[in-house]
Amino acid sequence: MLAGALDAVLAAQLWLLVEARVPMVVAAEEQGAGKSTLLGALLDFLPSEVRVIELAGDGETFDWLPQASELGWPGVARPTTDGEPVRADTTVLFAAELSDHLPSYTWAAAARVAIRAASIGYGLAATIHADSLEDVFDALRRPPVRVVDDELSHLGVVLIVRQLDDGRRRVVAAHYVRPVARDLHGHLQRLGPAVLATWDPADDAFEHFGWGITPELARRVHRHAGDFEIEVDRRREYLAGLVAAGVTGPDDARAAIRAYRPAPAFDGPGGDA
Repeated sequence: MLAGALDAVLAAQLWLLVEARVPMVVAAEEQGAGKSTLLGALLDFLPSEVRVIELAGDGETFDWLPQASELGWPGVARPTTDGEPVRADTTVLFAAELSDHLPSYTWAAAARVAIRAASIGYGLAATIHADSLEDVFDALRRPPVRVVDDELSHLGVVLIVRQLDDGRRRVVAAHYVRPVARDLHGHLQRLGPAVLATWDPADDAFEHFGWGITPELARRVHRHAGDFEIEVDRRREYLAGLVAAGVTGPDDARAAIRAYRPAPAFDGPGGDA
């Protein structure tokens, strides 16, 4: 599934999370590990009505982002109003890479604003050079990005990808970064990241741990815990069926995903998106 980088269970979980615009960061230390390819495949899980805005790297002005000044971007007095207004609940910000390696990549203040945007409900999709979750955090804490831990808590899902000696690629760890939130009494709750899955090289198989935080994941995607588990299983079977039927090409897979009809989610609050 997704060129073998992950299995149908993890793919089904990620499908639900991406569908709800939960931020998604794909990390790999080496070039050519497939992080951009994997992120592109995951974005196919987005509903068609979601707007994806690709950040312009060194040329990014954020003049289209209504909350730019509140998020710390200098010099934006008023966003442009041409076209449809940008809304947090229907928009994903896409950064091809969080780095300064190319002018088209997003770094420094622009990366900081993109991450802060995730804290107010925007989706975020990005890649980064790193080999662990802590490497991701360290790179974004340091200058010139300088985001604080409460802001990092809105990174959503962080996938660590490695290329094996035989050229195959695997997601070796999938982390769910829990967003800082307030409890019923208004107290800040800061919970550490949770592991959704890890890859066992001895068996070339994935071990799954997302069941331990099912209620949290369900709230994040506006579902009840039991319904979340049922929907993950339905999508796992659907994805496995596509692979068994030989539906692996990007266009055919994208069409099949569009044709899937999910069970309805509830309308109540789903937590931090």
